[in-house]
Amino acid sequence: MSGLKKTTKKNLMVFSGRAHPELAEEVAQQLGTRLVPTSAYEFANSEIYVRYEESVRGCDAFVIQSHTAPINEWIMEHLIMVDALKRASAKRITVVQPFYGYARQDKKHRGREPISARLMADLFKTAGADRLICVDLHADQIQGFFDGPVDHLMALPILADYVKEKYAGQQLAVVSPDAGRIKVAERWSARLGGAPLAFIHKTRREDRPNEVVANRVVGRVDDRICVLVDDMIDTGGTIVQAAEALMADGAAGVVIAATHALMSGPAVDRLKNSSATEVVVTNTLPIPPENHFDKLTVLSIAPLLSRAIKEVFEDGSVTSMFDGHA
Repeated sequence: MSGLKKTTKKNLMVFSGRAHPELAEEVAQQLGTRLVPTSAYEFANSEIYVRYEESVRGCDAFVIQSHTAPINEWIMEHLIMVDALKRASAKRITVVQPFYGYARQDKKHRGREPISARLMADLFKTAGADRLICVDLHADQIQGFFDGPVDHLMALPILADYVKEKYAGQQLAVVSPDAGRIKVAERWSARLGGAPLAFIHKTRREDRPNEVVANRVVGRVDDRICVLVDDMIDTGGTIVQAAEALMADGAAGVVIAATHALMSGPAVDRLKNSSATEVVVTNTLPIPPENHFDKLTVLSIAPLLSRAIKEVFEDGSVTSMFDGHA
């Protein structure tokens, strides 16, 4: 027999960018490891430099970076981290994006527009990514933009179980902020023991982002605690108007539940002054102290990410984490 045969051991290594290191630290801790020491800084002209302080040759690399503001800077750092791993001979590179930047630009609404979500996928593939792990993409079709495996995780179990425990014994209704997210609302309903569904009919201005012209509740919500579910809160305009429409329609209260707390511009003031009883989000994005307020509850996404990373590393099933719905 010619050649040399050797059985090698798999080596999991976790890397973090500078956008949200607290989340990456928590993920690494739950995996029973630590983050790989990394040097990262900017040159005088704002170019980003990254170098790993340990050998990564032959490792199964998981690179965690949340695409928060300033989003273009952190995306670029993420890409550079992946390129550094590729050139340092990592065996497999999995990009972990708790929040997928540019996910809202997933199709053309009008002529001469980009499909930036597809561009994002192409950039990471070119940089050297073999696989993506994302949480609650704005549109499921984004999974098809990346030429490789994509594990689409859902924060629903974490959010819904919290709501179910806290509001046990009260009459609930699950409300989708628009007709397009009814399927997600149906999963919420099943998780909350068959709570009835409703949705908000809205008219959005195509020429002005984040602006809703009108709201109307479709479905019965009177005398119920309405769980208003969405994938993200950006400026808060849409979700707050939906909450006000529900209260005007006779709801006993509104609980806003969203995965990604972007909290841009006037979002915090709008949410604080809204009629919502509670705003429940996860820490897929960092939430600075000044954006915390009494009605805000932040749940950790780290258990979900760490379990998904473990399943990928051990060639297990990520779909089994969500009862076959992922």
